[in-house]
Amino acid sequence: MLLTGFCRGNFLEIKHLKLIFDKKLAMTKYIYYSLFLFFTFSQNINAQVDSKSDLYKTILAKDSLLFTIGFNTCDATQFEKLMSNKLEFFHDKDGFSNKTKFINDFKTGLCKNPKLRQVKRSLVKESTKIYPLYKNNILYGAIQNGEHLFSEEHESQPGIAKFTNLWLLENNEWKLTKSYSFNHQAYDLKKSENTNLVIENKLEILQKKYNIKTLGLGIIENGKLKEIKVLGESSSYNSIFNVASLTKPITAMVALQLINLGKWKLDEPIYNYWTDPDVAKDPRNKKLTTRLILSHQTGFPNWRWQNENKKLNFEFEPGTKYQYSGEGYEYLRKALENKFKKSLEQLAEELIFVPLKMNDTSYIWSKKTDESRFVIGYNKNDQPYEIVKNKTANAADDLQTTIEDYGNFLVNILNGENLNENIYKEMITKQVKTKENKFFGLGLDIYDLGNNELALSHGGSDSGSQCIFILLPKTKQGLIIFTNFDEGYKIYEELLIEYLGEKGKKIVEIETK
Repeated sequence: MLLTGFCRGNFLEIKHLKLIFDKKLAMTKYIYYSLFLFFTFSQNINAQVDSKSDLYKTILAKDSLLFTIGFNTCDATQFEKLMSNKLEFFHDKDGFSNKTKFINDFKTGLCKNPKLRQVKRSLVKESTKIYPLYKNNILYGAIQNGEHLFSEEHESQPGIAKFTNLWLLENNEWKLTKSYSFNHQAYDLKKSENTNLVIENKLEILQKKYNIKTLGLGIIENGKLKEIKVLGESSSYNSIFNVASLTKPITAMVALQLINLGKWKLDEPIYNYWTDPDVAKDPRNKKLTTRLILSHQTGFPNWRWQNENKKLNFEFEPGTKYQYSGEGYEYLRKALENKFKKSLEQLAEELIFVPLKMNDTSYIWSKKTDESRFVIGYNKNDQPYEIVKNKTANAADDLQTTIEDYGNFLVNILNGENLNENIYKEMITKQVKTKENKFFGLGLDIYDLGNNELALSHGGSDSGSQCIFILLPKTKQGLIIFTNFDEGYKIYEELLIEYLGEKGKKIVEIETK
């Protein structure tokens, strides 16, 4: 009897163990089968999309929202919002998770453990490949293959892993439905042949050094926008920045394109179309021209509200010297709008934004503005500023744009497109000297680097916004820097030297003399 019971007990135990084994085997087979199908399918898709395609940009934007904002800042709401309720996550070290387990582990583990909280994930952008999925010629999903780095603060050696994500459209919204993270291993940046990863690491170090919450960088080489980098707590690939006075080159180009089309004249008196009531009785208003406005020789202060009486006035004879003035650009805006019976926003849409596909660029805040991608500015005490939401265009300030949009605009300038040779030469001609080896052209600063080489530039400085760009026409290089911090300008010198070498040093020398 005892023997019978013992045998029966052992038999039941063996049967129970067999069931457990079968379940684990089934799960293992499921995972491997899923991976097999996934990778076989992804490797056989011929329609890998171009990095400039809308689908590529969309998936990278979702990736950035998922990790740069969600994962890296422990924003569980953002993290969860991008995941399908059917999410299945497979990890070669930590096993399988559904959405409930995955989010719970995220909230109770990574986001509560101080040591784990220092972990940051960054995408190796050049490793990314996107494959569209169609059914009956209708796009329903996309496969994203790539590599990502996981680094801990104060750790010099991050980890690297491969991943494959399946994104599906659910009710017209992209949702992460399956994710595979595998081949985890240590990665030595110091020995890396991947220059972009080394630079990315340097950027993160500089960003922390200068306490910049969000740093945007655009790199132009051979007359093309080669790299877009947006790093920080509230960043995504297509983050929207307020770029302060980088607005002015856009307004200048609107005027120059109208001149190029023969619809406006560079040296025609502005009073034919507009006279500000504050200076109507001052005969000097009749000397104002587009040339003088774009080169900051109007004689106006920067802003009338800086005067005690809040009224516009002339501080010197127009055309006799340089004085930076936002009021001059606003004067031009009113003249253009009066003549063409269109707002500056409409003129810019027709002449610049639409032709250059600057879909995220605007002078004004409207219903189409995606506030979730807007980068909030901060003061030196880490206090956020209120978002400026202009309903009327300011020709000199508060443009909303992305690194990609503004980069495409600068590439257009660098390659001399949309302007005839004479107008282009006028734009980069030294109209007025501002300091030793520095001048102002039409809408642009001009640095004389010697050896017949110039650098074109403009900066932007507002509360919570410090931005600059540099263009080198001779070598077709360029650098765009956007920051959302009052002291963001402190990073300029190191980035100019890092990316532009000796020419960057020369620009720094001219500025600091």
